[in-house]
Parts: sequence; C-alpha cells; structure tokens
Amino acid sequence: MNWAGARQGSNTLDRLLILVEGQTEETFVNEILGPHLYNQGYTQVGARLMGNARQRDRRGGIRAWFSVRGDIIRHLKEDIGCLVTTMIDYYGLPQTGAKAWPGRGEAAVLPFAQKAATVENALTKDIHREMGSALHPGRFLPFVMMHEFEGLLFSDCDGFSRGIGRPDLAEAFRKIREQFSSPEEINDSPVTAPSKRVIQLVQAYQKPLLGTLAILEIGLDAIRRECPHFRSWLSKLEEWPKKKKIKT
Repeated sequence: MNWAGARQGSNTLDRLLILVEGQTEETFVNEILGPHLYNQGYTQVGARLMGNARQRDRRGGIRAWFSVRGDIIRHLKEDIGCLVTTMIDYYGLPQTGAKAWPGRGEAAVLPFAQKAATVENALTKDIHREMGSALHPGRFLPFVMMHEFEGLLFSDCDGFSRGIGRPDLAEAFRKIREQFSSPEEINDSPVTAPSKRVIQLVQAYQKPLLGTLAILEIGLDAIRRECPHFRSWLSKLEEWPKKKKIKT
C-alpha cells in the first residue's frame, strides 16, 4: 500500500496500518480484516511486513524491538491521521537481550489473563516515551496474539480441517480446542504451542500455504466469537473512524 498521498494531508482517523510478522497475517489483513474495516469507515487499511530487505523472503518475522520501534515511530510521524497497530505472536517475542520486547520477560511468569496486556501496555508506554506530546493518545494500538497465529485456527475446527484439505482431522482439532476456554489459551511451550500441535497432526504443515487456506475458510466471525482478546482489539479498531478530527 502506498501511504504517500495521505501523509500530512488529513487529520481524520480513517487510515489503518497493521505491522505483521509474515505473509499469512498479511493475507488475513488484506483478504478478511480489511474488507470488514472498510465497511466501518476506513479509507485505507493495509498490512506491512516487518523488515526492510528488498527480497520478500527475507522480510517479516520477529525483529528486535528497537528496530520495530523505529518503524512504528516513522509511520506515526508520516501520517498524522493513521492508526498504527501490530499483529504479532506472543510466543515468539524475544524476552531477553538486545532484541527483547518491553514487557515480554515480565509477562512470562504472569497468569494467562495478564500476559498480552502486560506486553501491549509496555509497548505503548515505550512509544509514548519516545514521541512525547507528538503522539496523539491512542494512535498506537499494539495487538499481541495469544499465543500465536495458529491459535486462531482453532476457532472453527471444521473450517480449519476443510481449509487444509484434511476434513478427517476435524475431531482431532476439536479435542485440542476443548481442553481450553478459548483458542487463545492453547499454551506456548516448545511442545504444546498451537503450531507444534498442528505439526504433530499435519507433518507437512506450512503456515504460508495451509495457514492462509485455513484462515480464509474460517473467516472473521468465528475468530471474533471464540477469541476474547482478538474481539477486544477488533472492537477498538472499528471505533476509530467514528472519532472526531484530531488536533494538529
């Protein structure tokens, strides 16, 4: 998406940029989330893979926070009417060292209900600290998926199995889903993370292909219904175009 025409040109809150990890999330935004949000009043909705490499296969993925923070601040400054958000996996966020993301280490030892909010609040505080009064409150709305993108696929186990061409796995997916209150709670160890559970059943699982086919089959309504944290984020996104003009 080309944002150049919007930069500094309008202060209405009707444009949305979502920084994503990979091609599957990008497709989700462009094919499912975007069309829905256009109906809510946005004039532009776009996904951008994190990363600056010219080669597409070297873009995306979880980068160091200090690098991603620079991208976020640049986008916020370039277009004063743009809401910037993220769609990133909690599971893969670096916890320690130079690449660590704010709040991730702290969240690791907290109960499930506090994990995403702890990271999101820490990211928001860090961006506000860097930008100060230059940032209109609320224009950065981080979203951390619990625990990773594959968790969303368990919102509709029949749709998941059909999407990947394996309807015979619907019951196996359902047995995993029924162990948790919501798909977002499917846990995040190297053995039991959602993607690891999928790979145990579908050894040839490739997220860019099968994850995309599955999410297109499942659709937005099922995810919204089954995933409370996702639902909260989506509701906030829907409200933005309804707000009055911001001060410049």
